[in-house]
Amino acid sequence: MGRKRVIDQQAILDAGEAVVARLGAANLTLDSVAAEAGISKASVIYDFKTKQALIEAIVERAFRRDREHHAAAEADLTSSDSLAIRGRIKVASEPPPEEFKPVALNLSMALTLDPELRSHMQKSQAETISRILGTASSPRGALLAYLAVEGLKFLEYLDFHHFDPIDRSRIIREIDWLVTATPPDEKPGS
Repeated sequence: MGRKRVIDQQAILDAGEAVVARLGAANLTLDSVAAEAGISKASVIYDFKTKQALIEAIVERAFRRDREHHAAAEADLTSSDSLAIRGRIKVASEPPPEEFKPVALNLSMALTLDPELRSHMQKSQAETISRILGTASSPRGALLAYLAVEGLKFLEYLDFHHFDPIDRSRIIREIDWLVTATPPDEKPGS
């Protein structure tokens, strides 16, 4: 009977996320993650084999946490009308946590540079958009609201712009207003 494993994969991913926040995904090494976690490099290799596998695991965990966070927000809603987009708006009603911004920025860079990682994001976005459209009473309005929410998140997570709290709250209310909007039909030749 072998020894019981005592190194938690989540702790390694936490360490990897901390390294990504500090140094960027491109500069992450298995050695730096091991040092951050206070374990041997062999322990990191045992679970993740390569730098690429570790970065993929960090990205997958970020996607999983995002899905879980939105599912919890949806569960708290009192109406099932346009559930998926309203859950996203509820989550976006709070600014992103400061400690996650460097991670988001550096993971975004990794997603941009790596086609395989980018395919995970593309799949996630396609699933999200499909779900938003499938649960919306006004799919076109819900899609516009989603684009607005993602634009707001993009500005904030990548630290491009931050609205003051009063303006931000108004923007969130106006995005929510879009959910049930019915844009006019496009005129032929327009």
